Amino acid sequence: MATTINADTSNGLVITPDTSGELVFQSDGTQVLKVTSATGALAIPAGTSAQAPTASANTGGIRYDTDIGKVTFSNGTAWNPIYATAAVLSSISGNIIAGSASTLTLTGTGFLADSLDVNFVQASDGINETITVTASSDTSASVTITSAIYSNVTAGNAVTIKVTNAENQVSGTVNVNAVTLPTGGTITTSGSYRIHTFTSSGTFTNTITNLPVEYLVVAGGGSGGDGNDSGGGGAGGFRTNVSGATSGGGASAESAMTLSATSYTVTVGAGGARGGSSNGNNSVFNGITSIGGGAGGDNANGSNGASGGSGGGGDNDEGSGGSGTSGQGYAGAANNNSDGGGGGGAGQQPSASNNSTGGNGVQSSITGTATYYAGGGGGGGETNSSFAGGLGGGGAGTSGSSATDGTVNTGGGGGATNDVGTGGGGGSGIVIIRYEL
Repeated sequence: MATTINADTSNGLVITPDTSGELVFQSDGTQVLKVTSATGALAIPAGTSAQAPTASANTGGIRYDTDIGKVTFSNGTAWNPIYATAAVLSSISGNIIAGSASTLTLTGTGFLADSLDVNFVQASDGINETITVTASSDTSASVTITSAIYSNVTAGNAVTIKVTNAENQVSGTVNVNAVTLPTGGTITTSGSYRIHTFTSSGTFTNTITNLPVEYLVVAGGGSGGDGNDSGGGGAGGFRTNVSGATSGGGASAESAMTLSATSYTVTVGAGGARGGSSNGNNSVFNGITSIGGGAGGDNANGSNGASGGSGGGGDNDEGSGGSGTSGQGYAGAANNNSDGGGGGGAGQQPSASNNSTGGNGVQSSITGTATYYAGGGGGGGETNSSFAGGLGGGGAGTSGSSATDGTVNTGGGGGATNDVGTGGGGGSGIVIIRYEL
């Protein structure tokens, strides 16, 4: 039965549906509006976002967007949800660093896992920058700070941040204070890492709250023994927490470290004195102490190899090598017939087949370049003109009267002598700190 349309003076236009209870409007055979009975619904045009007609030609129009699952209306410029999802910016982690790129993590709600405009404002620095990102979820997004922001912001100034979601809803603001980069030591970069290398004692000043850092702390090496057939100096202790690396003595990398924004004293241990048959000095950073290497056994004084980060080698008469420190280095070797024993290295006790050669150190790539540190010094001997120091700066032992020093800033042990003479000094230590921005 056809729908009846009546007009009278009392009720205006009256549309009476047929017995099915449906009233259907069509255009060119396409349904544009359907009114059903009391138990039904009013149906409006529906389709994807791409199928929406031009907004400017349909001001005031409404339609159901099947992509976002919302009823939208045209304001003459765009189709917007009638009931939009509110954007809420709850917190921001990470730092805005004056002079350097960095990444912030935004947390909130209503990010819609869609396009998100992140606006940065700092009036006194002339900053009003919007960066568009794609939110990883409805509650999280990451944004990389661009040069327009980090090259112009002043450390200490608060930057005001807000977001606008894909439904054009604007959040409240959160302030993040810009900071400077940490200082101290010699600063280099490798990949995404910023590296602070201390070859002498100093101060690491951290400006970034809750900064995860990786470290290498190597102590000074022990000096080689003086006198006939003396022992090589032990390497300085070797400690690191670089992920996947190895600490001294065959230990795994140590635990992660996170620093507060404050200053930290860095102590770089000196090597044992040349001709003094003395232990190396400790290196220290934020409670991480690497023990100085043990002195080589000294035939002139009748002493055994001393214990330390790695132990000093034994001299020809007294014989025993010093012990290493767990997690830092190995023991020195005992005397070898008529030759002194080699000093222990962070990565190896001197070889049983030639225990007058210094033990090898451990290789680290914390600076971006693979480098050995903390090799033991070679023993003094009669059967060989020179016993090599271990990889990592160990000084060579000699059959003469003047042995080789351990290499500076490696923690290598000093070489020993055969004749009454001067044992080599231990190499000074090193402290290296790195972090990702």
